[in-house]
Amino acid sequence: MSETVLDLKDLVCPLPVLRANRALRTMLAGERLRVLATDAASVADFQSYCRETGHVLVAWSEEAGVYSFSIKRRSGD
Repeated sequence: MSETVLDLKDLVCPLPVLRANRALRTMLAGERLRVLATDAASVADFQSYCRETGHVLVAWSEEAGVYSFSIKRRSGD
């Protein structure tokens, strides 16, 4: 399964979540978005965002200060 990659490094809260939200609205249910960010606050931001919107935070990781989030688009709309 392919995924769309959104490079949002060097952007700070709330821009990574806002840009990811915009991208997810254009995607079909079940498609995946990978977000790359450098803002440490994005970890809590994406966890809350997915919990509140119904998208699934499949996984997240950090390597050398770059956070990677794999988000599965919710089904239903």
